[in-house]
Amino acid sequence: MAGNSTLESICEGVPMIGMPCSADQMMNARSVSNVWKVELQLEHGAERNEIPKTIRKLMVEKQGEDIKDRTLKLIEKATLCFKEAGS
Repeated sequence: MAGNSTLESICEGVPMIGMPCSADQMMNARSVSNVWKVELQLEHGAERNEIPKTIRKLMVEKQGEDIKDRTLKLIEKATLCFKEAGS
């Protein structure tokens, strides 16, 4: 996941499903998944059953609701950063 895609998803309030492949994607995905907690990782790569299982977690399970709540909080923080004199 590229930095711009991450920022765009956060600013639009879109929870993410990640599958980092190389370079800085690993570090970015770790931050988004484990620190900010607004992304689910595909635990077993792009295996056939893994993608729908992860989408289901995000859309209908408690874990997905928690991610959506944290995403909304990040939108507020991102909005403050983009205002005049913001970071």
